[in-house]
Amino acid sequence: MQMADEVAFLFDVDNTLLDNDHVEKDLKDHLGYEFGAASRDRYWTIFEERRQELGYADYLGALQLYRLELKNDPRLLLMSSFLVDYPFADRLYPGAFDAIAHVRAWGPTIIVSDGDVVFQPRKVQRSGLWDAVEGRVLIYIHKEQMLDDVERRYPARHYVMFDDKLRVLAAMKHVWQERLTTVFPHQGHFALDPTNDAAYPPADIRIERISDLVHYDLQGLSS
Repeated sequence: MQMADEVAFLFDVDNTLLDNDHVEKDLKDHLGYEFGAASRDRYWTIFEERRQELGYADYLGALQLYRLELKNDPRLLLMSSFLVDYPFADRLYPGAFDAIAHVRAWGPTIIVSDGDVVFQPRKVQRSGLWDAVEGRVLIYIHKEQMLDDVERRYPARHYVMFDDKLRVLAAMKHVWQERLTTVFPHQGHFALDPTNDAAYPPADIRIERISDLVHYDLQGLSS
């Protein structure tokens, strides 16, 4: 049986370590340039419908449906290359690697993200985050519903979760209660939406950006 760590640090990816809002803007700009505003908007409608249906961003699945509507336009082959070969390392928030390295002295660092089984792992690998956490990467459909699996794979007496969504942090806190410290980086469009402050309880700790973590008293996080 694997020995439990004293504390384990769990990091979300999109808009926590990586500026996914910027990635989506680049994708929209590329779609508009290649296919025009109407097709761009149609793809994004499909994308948002699938996000509501599945609970995570499914770029490639939306592209498959979009392909059917465009009658197999061969330019879509280049669109898939744009997604798969996107330079995600350029979209990491400043200080993302420093934040991971800073907490590593106190316990293992683990990526715990939502997403599909192809594109999200590709994003984590190409951004350099996979190597930064030494391959400790978990990707679920709804991570807040998979805490038993997280605990089985990386047992710890206490967890610290970094996520830009108060909804996710509140759901995880409901399960792990005092065994979890929630940290809310106030960055990205979900975090900056003022309706979330009213809809969900505040996190245990709020930081303005992930780079601020290197200045934080870790004794408070790990206890």
